[in-house]
Parts: sequence; structure tokens; C-alpha cells
Amino acid sequence: MYLPKHYAVTDRVQMYDFIKRNGFGILFCHTGPEPTASHLPFILDENGGEQGIILGHMARANDQWSHADGQQVLVVFHGPHAYVSPTWYREEDTVPTWNYVAVHASGLFKAVEDRAGIQEIVGKITDYYESSQPQPWQADFSTAYSEQMVKRIVAFEIEITRLQGKWKLNQNHPERRRRRVAEQLEALGGDNDRQIARLMDEDLSN
Repeated sequence: MYLPKHYAVTDRVQMYDFIKRNGFGILFCHTGPEPTASHLPFILDENGGEQGIILGHMARANDQWSHADGQQVLVVFHGPHAYVSPTWYREEDTVPTWNYVAVHASGLFKAVEDRAGIQEIVGKITDYYESSQPQPWQADFSTAYSEQMVKRIVAFEIEITRLQGKWKLNQNHPERRRRRVAEQLEALGGDNDRQIARLMDEDLSN
């Protein structure tokens, strides 16, 4: 992605943490002459491969997996984002912009079609996202219903070969402008607005 130096995040731990907190992403690959995208939940195995492994699954009827198998793919993870009005700077010669944070993970896609492999990956994904529940639900693969569901999906691993982090938080502006933007976003009160405001405050304090 287009990544000016002042927006770039290179700390792998910071990007890993971002992926864990924003695990619903978009998988991109080429299927012949056209690009294809799927919106999917992912989890990260930090200890797999040299830079980590992304795990996921999709419907077997979604032919993206067969095109992606053995190929380089891209997963985009989006975080909070917010519109920035030029009026907030309270200065001349300003224009609107959008602040946001995102991580791009490129890697080699490997389809997992065997029953045991699918169950293992689905189990890990389920356990990860259920862990925040008061009484976590656990997958029971011994039932006829689960057996049918497993037959309808394909799991996959993506061994990460490149990670890019972008924290676009008005770093190209003087501190006074950035503080004004953060104040305005906090005052708006929306979830995205406040999250971006807090990220801006954190960045300014570093």
C-alpha cells in the first residue's frame, strides 16, 4: 500500500496486537483476470513461520480458496477511522482528510481440506472468539450436524511474508493542529471518532 514514512508502523508486536483486536478482515487474490475479495474472520498464530501465520476458513462453495491455493494473497485488517474537517484546524490553507489505522498482511495461501485439519483450525478460531463470553461455547465435532458443516467449508493457513502497518493520524501537521483534531473527534463522541482521538493522543505523547 502507499505508505509515507511518517505514517508507517514497523513494530511487529504492535501490528500483531492490532490484528488480534481487529480480526475481521478482507482476503484478496486474483481469480483469473479479476481480483476477488472475501470478508472473513481470522486469527493469528504469532509463533508460526518467520513472521506469523494467519488462520481462517470459508465456504467450500466460495471458489476463491481454489484460486488462492499456493498463491500469494493479501489480507487487509481495518481499525477505527474518522473524517477530519478542515475547519477543525482553525487555520487557512487546509483541506479535508480521513484518519485511519490498518495493517496489510501478504503471504502464501495454503488450503486445508482434510477433516482433522479443518476441525483443528475451526476449533482454534471458535475458542479465540468465544473466550470473551461468560460461558464460552465449544465446538463438538462428533454430531451429525457438525459433520455436515465441516464438509461445507475449507480451512486455510497464510504464512506471512510481509507486514505493513499504517497509522494515518495527521502526523504531517504541526502538533497544535493535531491536538485540535483530537479534541474535536473526542467531542463528537462516536466510537470510531473517540478511538482515533485516543490513538492521536497516544502518538503525540510518544
